[in-house]
Amino acid sequence: MRVVVQRSLEAKVTVNDKIQGEIDHGFVLLVGITHEDKEEDVKYVANKVANLRLFEDDDEKINLSVKDVSGQILSISQFTLYGDCSKGRRPNFMAAAKPEQAEKLYQEFNRILRTDHQLIVETGIFGEMMNVSFTNHGPVTLIVDSK
Repeated sequence: MRVVVQRSLEAKVTVNDKIQGEIDHGFVLLVGITHEDKEEDVKYVANKVANLRLFEDDDEKINLSVKDVSGQILSISQFTLYGDCSKGRRPNFMAAAKPEQAEKLYQEFNRILRTDHQLIVETGIFGEMMNVSFTNHGPVTLIVDSK
């Protein structure tokens, strides 16, 4: 499982010109699932994301988690994170999980963030064409990988 974590001031996702999900400050997560991923991967990455210290404290040190700052999550499924660009000019997406497996694990990931970590999690629509807009604060961007 691979998640791109981007600290944001605000974010939204639209599907067919309709706002599907919107947050104030927090994280925009681009979530990729590979066919090798299991529930343990989902739990590991959800825990890591919820507890990453990427927000400034009163001393302007990056020392606080999204939970500490009452941040929110905009979680977007993105199979292209497993695109292999090593040969040719068109990426190979064979490492991405099939939609049935990916959607199940993606939904479980969001559930863990909501229930176990008490975070507000907004999403797009799995498998749909989405437009994501946000202000990357910092900018701060990290990649969390379960492998």
